[in-house]
Amino acid sequence: MMKLSAWRQMTEPGCWAGILVVLCTLSMGADVQKALKKPSMPSTVLQRHKRDWNWQKLYAFEETPPKTPPEKIGKLDNTHFSQKSSRYILKGEGANDIFTVNDNGDILVNAMLDREKKSEYRLSASIISIDNGKQKDKDDSFVIMVLDINDNSPVFPPNLSGSISESSTAGSLVMTVNATDADDPTTQNGKIEYKLLNGTDFFNISNKGEIHTTKSDLDREKQSQYLIAIQAKDLPGILSGNSAATVVTININDINDNIATFKKGKYQFDVKEDSKPGFEFGILGVEDKDEIQNKDPSFTVFDYDKVFGIKQSNEKDGILSLKVPLDYETKNTYIFSVNVDEHTVSKSPDNQGPALLKRAQVSINVIDVDEPPVFSQTEYQFSIYEGPFKTPVIGAVSAKDPDKTRHKIRYSIEDPNCPVVVDSVQGHLSLKRHLDREQKSSYTFNVTAHEDIQNGLKSYAEVKLKVLDINDNVPELTNGSNVYVCESDKRDTIIGTIGAYDKDENSGRFRFTLAKKSANFSLHDNQDNTASIVLKQGGFSTEHTVEHVLEIEITDGGTPEQKSINLLQIKVCTCQSGRRIEYCMAYARAGMSVSALLAILLCIVTILVIVILIVLRKRYQKDVLVTKSSGEIHEQLVRYDEEGGGEMDTNGYDVSILTSACHDSSFRPAAGSSLYAMVKKPPACKGDMAMMIEVKKDEADHDRDGIPYDTLHIYGYEGSESLAGSLSSMDSSSSGSNLDYDFLNDWGPRFRTLAQLYGVDGSDTDSSY
Repeated sequence: MMKLSAWRQMTEPGCWAGILVVLCTLSMGADVQKALKKPSMPSTVLQRHKRDWNWQKLYAFEETPPKTPPEKIGKLDNTHFSQKSSRYILKGEGANDIFTVNDNGDILVNAMLDREKKSEYRLSASIISIDNGKQKDKDDSFVIMVLDINDNSPVFPPNLSGSISESSTAGSLVMTVNATDADDPTTQNGKIEYKLLNGTDFFNISNKGEIHTTKSDLDREKQSQYLIAIQAKDLPGILSGNSAATVVTININDINDNIATFKKGKYQFDVKEDSKPGFEFGILGVEDKDEIQNKDPSFTVFDYDKVFGIKQSNEKDGILSLKVPLDYETKNTYIFSVNVDEHTVSKSPDNQGPALLKRAQVSINVIDVDEPPVFSQTEYQFSIYEGPFKTPVIGAVSAKDPDKTRHKIRYSIEDPNCPVVVDSVQGHLSLKRHLDREQKSSYTFNVTAHEDIQNGLKSYAEVKLKVLDINDNVPELTNGSNVYVCESDKRDTIIGTIGAYDKDENSGRFRFTLAKKSANFSLHDNQDNTASIVLKQGGFSTEHTVEHVLEIEITDGGTPEQKSINLLQIKVCTCQSGRRIEYCMAYARAGMSVSALLAILLCIVTILVIVILIVLRKRYQKDVLVTKSSGEIHEQLVRYDEEGGGEMDTNGYDVSILTSACHDSSFRPAAGSSLYAMVKKPPACKGDMAMMIEVKKDEADHDRDGIPYDTLHIYGYEGSESLAGSLSSMDSSSSGSNLDYDFLNDWGPRFRTLAQLYGVDGSDTDSSY
């Protein structure tokens, strides 16, 4: 017998579907009467296998507490089963834990099931022998289905919200609500129906959760948001069942359905007359109930639309601006109207009525300011021919004071390098010097106009002066270096083509002629600003040194006509095939270029300057008088070996040590004859050196005209085999030297200067160094 609690669950609304499934399943089994007596045990064999097992699916209700003894939900049935000699074994999900089998083959439930966690269990059964544990038949699988009961309520997603544009037509979809139920969706336990608990005057909801509008007069400006309560309930069509509720936010989106109007009917502004075009000076406030992204007002200025303009601001108000400069002296007040209009998607009921301010009056007062002078033109352009001019006036500028005071205007040009001057009163422009188009073809400068009062205002105008060309330049020869004669050239050979260049503009066609006839060459004018040099006869050779020069007269086509005579030197060359130059004979030019003359003059001047500096230095050295120092003078002997060894060839000696040298030999050599070979070098010894040093020291101590010695330089002899002897400066003095150089006078005029330097001068008794 089924227990009362199980029977109550089955008799609840919504549970009949589960019972019907069980009954349909039982109708396919072998023992229907037995199943009907125990509806809580819907054990039924759905299909008989070809083998000996005769069951496949079993059913158990969820949320049924465990019982004592455990509740039976089915029975295993196999033809090989004998209660005395065999037993059943369960394997699979929940086997021997949630589900067990007794010795009779009854399947028992030992725990409470939850379909929402697990809706079916897959197991297998086998038969083993009690005696030896061997399996008597193959395993067979079966499924235990967990039957659903209505134990879950619908659940809404969090933060549900939707939106719809205002003025949308009735029946427009706003959003779809989707609640979920954990119960079996194939039964009434899991099916959901929806209901609006408020807001039904504007919205409704279908069984699929779709929220639609019921009217077309939603107005964001009146109400921009709706909070709608929605109920979801399972077991549709039955009063009982589980339910849940939530609140959905529906936002009304704005559209451009309201027109813009002015906030007031009159606006007044003050504008200075020196304000520049584009200057924004006032805002016309506009009211529009739509959101700012849906505001799109348009403005119209009446009467003075060419003077004032109006455009939208970021806040969709009207901004007034200047189109042209204002002049207080001409007009100081402006009064005009401005209209505002707007094209809307749909018309709101609030857009009607005479109280709407769609037109406003604007008054503008022009404020007077002290303005600088105003030129008649912002830019002046003049032109004048280059060269000497008959009249220096090239034009005039004009400016005036725009204020009522009408101050006098003074003109000036501040650029000191400008070739133009301006008359300070009349504004006439004239030239300071002649202009040369070839040096500069145009000038741009500013003329300043300033009020003739203290701290008067200034203004500037740009003047562009174009220098026009006259034919004042002679043509020049070009391509002359490409004319040459090959030794192999024959008569009537074109040996080169010359051209012409003129610095003037549009000089016309050049004409070429020979200023002096030539016996060897002729000239042919090609009538295209070029001329060909033609050979009259051949037989030229690089061995002859004759120079060939043509005098070519070139005339331009300008007015007045200019001509020039150009010298063309023609080289004679040895050429290869195709007149390719191999060697050309060079001629010495008879004249000398200006650059060469300048270079020679510069060299001469440089040499003269050097000579003068040397003479001045010598004279200074002879005339200078040096006062001896009162301090101690340290004397030392330094010896240099002039073989090129640098510092390694330099030796220093203490003079006090050298004074102890021997004095037993004479340094003075024997006087020789007039021949240089007769000069004999005295033998070198320490005595000679010591004597020479003492002599030079004595001369230095008693010489009032010379500079006191800090160091004493001694140069040794050239060598033991030298006939010249020592060239030391210590022996060069006429008074202190023991050598006689008078023989140098006999060596000829080439040694006269040397004899004068080292010979004995009877008139000079002073010692020299």
